Amino acid sequence: MISLVVELDIGMMIETAMVGHDGALNAGSALDGKVSLNKGIVQVAGSAGTIEVNRLRRLANELEPFRALLIRHEQVLFAQSQQSAACNASHSIEARMCRWLLHMRDLTGSDDLMLTQEFLAQMLSVRRPSVSIVASPLQKAGLIKYSRGRIRVLNVKGLQKRACECYGTVKGHYQRLLSG
Repeated sequence: MISLVVELDIGMMIETAMVGHDGALNAGSALDGKVSLNKGIVQVAGSAGTIEVNRLRRLANELEPFRALLIRHEQVLFAQSQQSAACNASHSIEARMCRWLLHMRDLTGSDDLMLTQEFLAQMLSVRRPSVSIVASPLQKAGLIKYSRGRIRVLNVKGLQKRACECYGTVKGHYQRLLSG
């Protein structure tokens, strides 16, 4: 699982979108993009393939269904980025954390999420103590189990109830554009 982030001069890093095991990083380069617009940070290790950009571009030009899939994938990432901006400006840290954990769970296919408080704080664009303050009631409610460098999702439905609308919105975009 890879986070697409924007780095600010003040040293902050803000996540704008995530790519999972069924996605592509910088697929826009096959659609005539000349420069990568994203910085990706691998959050969850796994296997991945690479393809030379000119070969990918040729395939996209030769195979219309493949090109259409790449376009839909880029639309999903764009929608995620827009939703992320709205979410960071409008929703509580708890709702954003629940949304983020659910989305990461969807992309990794695992209830066990290996991440530090510091990294989660960066992805949520908050200070590290805020993660502890929010994670504690989620753990007391039996929604997550939180220990050093690891969060285990225990209650998906409970997290969904506390997550903001952004989780469902992004998941809906994904299902409409990329599933089936």
